[in-house]
Amino acid sequence: MKILSHWLRAYLPALNVSDRQIAEDLTLRGVAVEGVFELPAKDLGAGNGSLFEMDITTNRVDAMNHYGIAREAAAIYDIPLLPLDASLPAVKHAKQPFPVRIEAQDLCGRFTARVLRNVKIAPSSGEVVERFALLEQKLISNAVDATNFVTMAMGHPTHAFDLDKVDGAIVVRRARAGERLKLLDGTERTLVVDDLVVADEKKTLGLAGVMGGWDTMITPTTKNILIEAAWFDPGAVRRSSRRHGLHTDASHRFERGADFAAPPIASALVSRLILAAGGEIEGELIDVIVPEIAARTIDRSAISLALSEVTRILGSTADGNFIDAATVERYLTALGCRVQPTSTEQYAVTLPSWRLDLEREIDLIEEIARLHGYNRFANTLPPFAGSVVEMPWAAKEKLLRGKLLAAGYTEAIGSTFCSVTESVTFAPQPNATVPLGNPLSEEVGCLRPSLVPGMLSMLAHNLNREVEDVRLFEMGTIFTGTTERVQEKPSLVVGATGAALASHAHASGRPYSFFDMKGLAEELLAGFVSKSIYFDSFPGSSGLMPAWLHPARAARVVADGETIGFFGELAAQEAQPRKLRQTIFVGEFDLDRLFRHALREPVARELSRFPAVVRDFSFVFPDRVRWQQIADALAAFAIPEMRSLEPLEIFRDGKTVSVTANHYSILLRTTFQSQQRTLRDEEAQEWWERIVTTLRALGGTLRS
Repeated sequence: MKILSHWLRAYLPALNVSDRQIAEDLTLRGVAVEGVFELPAKDLGAGNGSLFEMDITTNRVDAMNHYGIAREAAAIYDIPLLPLDASLPAVKHAKQPFPVRIEAQDLCGRFTARVLRNVKIAPSSGEVVERFALLEQKLISNAVDATNFVTMAMGHPTHAFDLDKVDGAIVVRRARAGERLKLLDGTERTLVVDDLVVADEKKTLGLAGVMGGWDTMITPTTKNILIEAAWFDPGAVRRSSRRHGLHTDASHRFERGADFAAPPIASALVSRLILAAGGEIEGELIDVIVPEIAARTIDRSAISLALSEVTRILGSTADGNFIDAATVERYLTALGCRVQPTSTEQYAVTLPSWRLDLEREIDLIEEIARLHGYNRFANTLPPFAGSVVEMPWAAKEKLLRGKLLAAGYTEAIGSTFCSVTESVTFAPQPNATVPLGNPLSEEVGCLRPSLVPGMLSMLAHNLNREVEDVRLFEMGTIFTGTTERVQEKPSLVVGATGAALASHAHASGRPYSFFDMKGLAEELLAGFVSKSIYFDSFPGSSGLMPAWLHPARAARVVADGETIGFFGELAAQEAQPRKLRQTIFVGEFDLDRLFRHALREPVARELSRFPAVVRDFSFVFPDRVRWQQIADALAAFAIPEMRSLEPLEIFRDGKTVSVTANHYSILLRTTFQSQQRTLRDEEAQEWWERIVTTLRALGGTLRS
């Protein structure tokens, strides 16, 4: 947001601090000024001042305008803030008040309307032109510019209708299903019943709180104007804005909670600017208020504040003193609160209508600390008794983290939120997404049901910056269930692309493959006690495998009959929208289930003093025989002296006689060794024959 320093000074005539000092002091009080840019003096002479680039948090909609920033500065420097001049010329008597009806009283709490007659639509002049030029704001006409000017001045959006194009009364209602509305941007929208609209007796005039309609826009021929200034429900504006893909200055403010008391003042300020070119006011301001909404905004109950709590929570200042009663009253009064003592150390604080983020005593204490300056308090550590207690699963997390780091993976932290589309796509089961009640954008509309979307974003972030060899992992919490009952579970995601880690000679220059991730999964599960671990897969049409994995290059991990996770190559339908130009491998593991298994205790075994016997076997197998079958069959021997069994090489060549098509040759190496004695040749020969017999039973043929 852009703020002009000389506009601030117009509200603060006693302000004698430099622009850069103002920026620093505002930033230290939580109203961040990201940049200060000196403006050229050719337009307004020496009084141009500076342009502040502001970063206002979403809860401080009251500070998203010049007057709100001026209010903050007045509180910081303890100087008077000029009130907004809402005075108007004499009112021409109206035969009868202009009719206004609020039918959707749960979505519109206040609607004001003011009628201006015989206005002159002309180019803007004076301070509007000067300040718009410095803010690089487009000029349209005096009527439209007046509404934009007031939004930047005091933060409350307004709208001007061509009154001669309004049929009958103004009606604030829900849209009718299928109703069409052409907006000011020229687009035509199909409305739904959840949209809040401003209408007349015959047609829709605008999407409430978002954008006005084309049919009643101000044109050079406009003679009579209706000024709207209203309060709309933040949730209703937010839903319409997201649904129609419209984000305007008005919706940005309304969906964060506008000031319920502001409409009459905003209406007066807009009217003054328009009437400067000619015209007159007809009738008094029409002001329709819904009492139920007023009760929870402008008429909120006072908050009890104890000075002892201020002292207890904030502690002493840097000079060794404490915040006293006079300072408390000064800060809160400067913010717009009405402070009434109820005892020597107790106050009843009535909150200002523009600060809906203040709800509790601790909020007021935080405001006192913020205005005083966090840097002006003594540095103290919180009291602590006892000792640090590890969580029950800390050792298991440490084991996984150590194995992943040793394997060349880097730990990353992704966002806790994801889009609605991602939530549906990556949810472990249907209807398990948890939408946010107040999302900041469509991209973060749900709590993540999986860590995979965040991992894909991080992989894409690296690839887009020419980092082609990436191996990342994240351990975090996923959320499933419903808004009323959210279930939280720990999860682990790993992602990799590019070249495989060169841990041995054969890995150097080789691209990362499905089997690298399978080996990683085996290594991770090897740290836990389990009776059986196996991998399997199902056809994509079965619905038993995640849709985000390639249907033919994915696997499920099962330990003791429970599914621990899935891994494999990312499906094309997920890679293409993210513009992932390399093959991506990703896997997610259910830590809640994995952590039910105890850690495998390392066992140190004494090295044998006797020589080992090594035997190699070269077999040809049909493609249907997998390595897992071979390993399981040989492990069933339970020969204590068999120390290892490993495949040395696999050879395929359908053109030769020795290895026919749909077959492969595998070279196996076994190592036998005893702890008590030297093995005899006849023992090794017996084991060798048993191994050959078993492998032949699997369909293998011994190569000579």
